[in-house]
Amino acid sequence: MEYHSGDLDSYRMRYGDPHRQLETPEREIAVVDEALAALVSAEILPHGRYDQERFLAHRRAVAERFDIPWTAITPRMQRLLYAVNAIVQPANLLAAGVFCGNTFISNAGAGVGPGSCYQAERLIGVEIVAEEAERAERNVRLIDPSGVARVVAADAIEVAQAWQGQIDLLYLDADGVGGQGKDVYKDILDAAMPHLAPHAVLLAHNSHNCAGRMARYLDFVRDRGAFSSVNVVFDVEGLEVSRRT
Repeated sequence: MEYHSGDLDSYRMRYGDPHRQLETPEREIAVVDEALAALVSAEILPHGRYDQERFLAHRRAVAERFDIPWTAITPRMQRLLYAVNAIVQPANLLAAGVFCGNTFISNAGAGVGPGSCYQAERLIGVEIVAEEAERAERNVRLIDPSGVARVVAADAIEVAQAWQGQIDLLYLDADGVGGQGKDVYKDILDAAMPHLAPHAVLLAHNSHNCAGRMARYLDFVRDRGAFSSVNVVFDVEGLEVSRRT
């Protein structure tokens, strides 16, 4: 199943200008609401409601405090990631491949900081490049002094393998070494599978522009019966949203 906004030619991110408004707020909200409705229809989400004022508080805090050299997370994607987390309210989140922390906090910001709408337990971002992990952790601390959300410098496969307890939401945006690229998503999922909670939600970025490299992962969540899955394509990157059945 796919949700497609149909306006990819006109909706384009300037990667070095992460906070630039790309359309009217009304249009952004409408597109994300349509995507959420598709996820509800597929029974991946129980409903499509989230607190828009809390989201805007989160967005303002990120714009004011985060050091973001560049990002492919569009305003639509930022809103969708926040909304999914606000709806699912994962007690335990594992985010693989978080770069400077913007992708991570787009998820974790529903559980900590100015946009918090529920009490989270453990929100972990993983970045394999130590310098970027350090930057991400500095960024996150400016929003979440509690330490519930934190970023570690590590290999996401190893973190997933060693995870204690369950994973309620798994976010994938990593690149494998040695040219593997987004094909590493399936390896991370394999490592996380024993820890996934019943009805855990998976979010896989780049499901549109890197679909070929993600083939093993996409085939698994779409065709094996273990997940319900929708490809949300409202920017050139896309997001595969899946729920364990």
